[in-house]
Amino acid sequence: MTLGLVLEEIGRALPGHGFASVRAGVEMALIDAIANSIRLPLWRLFGGASNSITTDITIPIVSPNEAAKLASEYRERGFSTLKLKVGKDLNSDIEVMKAIRSVHPDCEFILDANEGYSANEAVEVLEKLAEMGVTPKLFEQPVHRDNWDGLRQVSDVAKEKYGVSVAADESCRSVDDAHRIVKGKVAHVINIKLAKSGVLGALEIINVARNAGIRLMIGGMVETRLAMGFAGHLAAGLGCFDLWSCLQVHQFQRSWRFSSLVKHLTDQSHLSESVLESLHERWLCRSIK
Repeated sequence: MTLGLVLEEIGRALPGHGFASVRAGVEMALIDAIANSIRLPLWRLFGGASNSITTDITIPIVSPNEAAKLASEYRERGFSTLKLKVGKDLNSDIEVMKAIRSVHPDCEFILDANEGYSANEAVEVLEKLAEMGVTPKLFEQPVHRDNWDGLRQVSDVAKEKYGVSVAADESCRSVDDAHRIVKGKVAHVINIKLAKSGVLGALEIINVARNAGIRLMIGGMVETRLAMGFAGHLAAGLGCFDLWSCLQVHQFQRSWRFSSLVKHLTDQSHLSESVLESLHERWLCRSIK
């Protein structure tokens, strides 16, 4: 039986979004085993477009002082793009961004609202940022995943008035969602997360997006270093992602060589090299927030 047939069987046994994290873990293990058996690093197996990727770094929802402290640290480490979690309180979000700007004036922002705003609130955020002279690099999932009209509204205003691209994250969990995004023109970017759709599901979404000219980013949720490592190999190998988002530097496995905001892979890069090192980590099987 070929790898493709095995993966299809796994898809039938673990169908849909509810089993996506588990399915992704099994798919990763099998694909890595095949790559290891033929002594081919994963990034080469996925096409070999590059052996490195450039990443931003995430600042969670914290106080303005804490955000400024993190931003200062990340500036020293070379990060020029900061992904900022927002959406809990509009005014607090603005104060946090002002605090970050005070210590890292040249940084670019990616705003990730995790479905936290209404469409009108999301537009208001962009208005207030424009008053500060700030244009976000990206506005990720500003409204609830099922609010397709609201997502389209924010996307239209963001691009036409402020030149800001809007990304669908939670709104794109399957290839059907990707087709809906393309057909309805509801977002400019799709965020790929392997634990959200599985590896094969992600590849299907990537294919739809590339054919439609939709930009791609790749990120993660609460995965282990093994899972984030796999995502990095996939992103580097395919070479079709404009943005890579990581939560913390420690999510990267031993086979990565880390230098500032650039992650380099080696020709010996296989996930199995770090299995024993990572046995203490739990695979968290859960849905997108």
